[in-house]
Amino acid sequence: MSPTISSLVVTPAVVAHRGACGLFPEHTLEAYRAAIRMGVDDIELDLVCTRDGVLVARHDVELSATTDVARRPEFARRWKVRRLDGEWQRGWFVDDFTLAELGTLRARERFPRLRRRSAGHDGLLGLASLDDVLALVAAESARSGRSVGVMLELKHPTYFAKRGLDLVSPLLETLGRHGLDHPRSRVTVMGFETTVLRRIAERSRVAITQLLTPEGAPYDLLVAGESTTFLDLASPDGLARIDEYADGIGVHRELVLDDDGTATSLVADAHRSWLTVHVWTLRRENRFLPPRWRQPGLYGDLAGYADAFLAAGVDGLIVDHPKPVLLAGGRPLDPAEAERPVQA
Repeated sequence: MSPTISSLVVTPAVVAHRGACGLFPEHTLEAYRAAIRMGVDDIELDLVCTRDGVLVARHDVELSATTDVARRPEFARRWKVRRLDGEWQRGWFVDDFTLAELGTLRARERFPRLRRRSAGHDGLLGLASLDDVLALVAAESARSGRSVGVMLELKHPTYFAKRGLDLVSPLLETLGRHGLDHPRSRVTVMGFETTVLRRIAERSRVAITQLLTPEGAPYDLLVAGESTTFLDLASPDGLARIDEYADGIGVHRELVLDDDGTATSLVADAHRSWLTVHVWTLRRENRFLPPRWRQPGLYGDLAGYADAFLAAGVDGLIVDHPKPVLLAGGRPLDPAEAERPVQA
């Protein structure tokens, strides 16, 4: 599948993972706004579905890790034990809540000990629907005079289908309402499962990115009885298969560089199949960096780590902390943002 215009707008791109989620609780409008005003090329959001069929920006189907739902007595009876992609989970599941009910919850920082500034916003910020985020992106794009891209990851489509909830139709309907269901919209749809991406490719011309990780297999293929793993899809033959429906791949960083910084052949193999390559997720804290890029204190050399991926030829970096990467690349910042220290 030849690359669309939207997949080639900025190379290499800096993509804010769940917004500037090193500074604000993930997937909040404040996290997205901060990232856009830093100057990122795209924002990334994960999408899950409410009981009434609305797509909302959350990474987890279970809500207690990043919201205050466990402290809300009115929802105590919603606690469930449920099987998600073959594994048992306990907690409060997004598909047991309506959009209006989710609107009463407040976001919490996932890593409060590591990200104390973000944790300082716990209980203050609401959750966001896809509609909310797209409206924010439109407003911020108009404010800055530049087009900001949106990378949308569909989470657990097989699970939601079993719950009677389809992700594709509400996605395309929402994009249509915002005038974004076309190849020049700078919208990219991503996912680990292959079937849902093929369905979107049949119904829309937005860019498609297949996500790959070093372990496991697409859950939809497991359910179908296929033996194809993510590493199979990362092979030259697998990349040719992905090219049938997608414009790019989004890959775990270990598939591109080993801990010593030695590059694999994946980027070159993908480019030979006309697939762009985004790498995820780059984080600033030493805890998430290979030893070579760790430094004394809390933070390591994120800019140096990012440079190693750019030297390997990737087309985009998906990062929790956009500002140090943008500064290292000499990218222009919003004037107000440029005056703040890197930690702010």
